[in-house]
Amino acid sequence: MAASSKRTKQAAKRKPVRTSGNPARRPIVEAPPVTAKDWIGAARLRTLPLAVAPVIIGTGAAQIVDSAFHWVIALACLAVAVLLQIGVNFTNDYSDGIRGTDAHRVGPARLTASGRVPAKTVLRIGLVFFALAAVVGLAIIIRTGQWWMLAVGAACIVAAWFYTGGKRPYGYMGLGEVFVFVFFGLVPVLGTTWVQAFVLPDEAWLGAVAAGLFGCAVLLANNLRDIDEDRLVGKRTLTVKIGKRATQIVYTAFVIVPFLISAFLALFYPIAWLALLALLAGLPAIAIVWSYQRARELVVALGLTSLTALAYAGALYWAFAG
Repeated sequence: MAASSKRTKQAAKRKPVRTSGNPARRPIVEAPPVTAKDWIGAARLRTLPLAVAPVIIGTGAAQIVDSAFHWVIALACLAVAVLLQIGVNFTNDYSDGIRGTDAHRVGPARLTASGRVPAKTVLRIGLVFFALAAVVGLAIIIRTGQWWMLAVGAACIVAAWFYTGGKRPYGYMGLGEVFVFVFFGLVPVLGTTWVQAFVLPDEAWLGAVAAGLFGCAVLLANNLRDIDEDRLVGKRTLTVKIGKRATQIVYTAFVIVPFLISAFLALFYPIAWLALLALLAGLPAIAIVWSYQRARELVVALGLTSLTALAYAGALYWAFAG
């Protein structure tokens, strides 16, 4: 009896934590305290290759025009891309969490939706990463004298916020893929090339299209995993609008088309054929998207698609700069 009474008192002292949905509406249950692993998980490291790959491609394209390796600027571009990606991930965690969109999600629990971290804290962290990206971006602009790129940087941050933030987030209207293609494909590749070479060769444009398609493929895999939950909460992603089968077809096209681009580039840069090795990760990802039985399996496809993009970018860099 004494041991039972002691356990009861200990349980009463624990801080109750909400586990899912809108923090104002969900039931209160026990949950473990937040750890460093939870914070790292919230940064969604498996998506970071999508930030790194465009910078690698853009740097390689710049070396076609200027053989010198501007490593300081290249690293600064990489920092901007990664910081923006992490900022997007935290602000999405916040926005989806307060809307209750993540209440029934299949993947790892988000910080806001779990209720273990105050929503405003998650938002502040996202804004800090945006601010850091802005500082590094400003340093690049000062170094290169390309002041017009202030508008580009501002557009990146605004687009990142309104993806799931604001009263009418465009990510909830089936326009997420447009955002990803532009701001995780065209802008980072072309921007990286421009600040290093001040010219945009055709190779940069082709590489930008490839990077954007890989980013869209990752988003499709993510939204296919959450299709039932998104329907339930009224999140009208492109996947919800076109359905499972069409999403599988579009995803496959988005993964395969970059390799058609690399095959074309190989006519001029033979090393670009090595990009086909990235299919060692890409083909299994396609197979999972078409054959998965449980939504959780698509988490693996998401990671494999990101790694495909990174390996592809490495091969193009070698082809362009080699």
